[in-house]
Amino acid sequence: MSEIDYLAVNRANWNDRVPIHVASDFYDVPGFKAGRDPLRGFEIGEVGDVTGKSLAHLQCHFGLDTLGWARRGAHVSGLDLSERAVEAAAALARECGLEARFVAADVYDAPAALGGSYDIVYTGIGALVWLPDMRRWAEVVAALLKPGGFLYLSEFHPFADTLDDATGSTVTHDYFAGDPQVWNDPRTYAGTGEVANSTSVQFQHPLGEVVSALAAAGLRIDFLHEHDHTLFQRFGSLEVREGGYRLPGGRPRVPLMYSVKATRLPEAAA
Repeated sequence: MSEIDYLAVNRANWNDRVPIHVASDFYDVPGFKAGRDPLRGFEIGEVGDVTGKSLAHLQCHFGLDTLGWARRGAHVSGLDLSERAVEAAAALARECGLEARFVAADVYDAPAALGGSYDIVYTGIGALVWLPDMRRWAEVVAALLKPGGFLYLSEFHPFADTLDDATGSTVTHDYFAGDPQVWNDPRTYAGTGEVANSTSVQFQHPLGEVVSALAAAGLRIDFLHEHDHTLFQRFGSLEVREGGYRLPGGRPRVPLMYSVKATRLPEAAA
């Protein structure tokens, strides 16, 4: 599938998702307006203090997490392919009295679209499956970072996508599947509405591909953490426990999410 095809198809699909997601209990926009923090505890701990730092959020959707970092003191810029998402993000920022900039663009065009250089590039939570090329993505990240700045990625673990939906106990899908996956589903993961543009295109990326792309772009891998919990009922067998969705006690644990911090090293002295 050509680049223009996947971009056009996914942009239409995500434009349709925005009003459903903004109104959903899953995102709980009223709670955010009342002060709820949308960021996950492990992310806050791993990123650290962002006060006064510049932060670019790639694939920011309608900006809830972006604005969560703004509340914590970061100077934020968000980028998303959906024009409707960017409009909703800017409106939410104004309503909450938060300073933020939002730009509609393809993630591969982020250096030109966002300009400047950043202390932190933040991305993840279901973002990478929408991108066909991890090498290009990692080069974009490196181009956005100041020397000494870092990427923080938190993402669903690709191994979880190999397991059966009912119990999460049987490998039923190919971990190394590389072809574009075309889906036709009017539902979204949040809310009860249906989208008119129901086709989407996704791309599977093994963990090694992601980390190797970052290293090839010249970033130092500071850590790779794998987590035994996730953010939603990925499998029917998951239980809500210890602040996340986890496999039942007594079952062997498997990785359900992961997080990476990777730093752009300071330029060598001439």
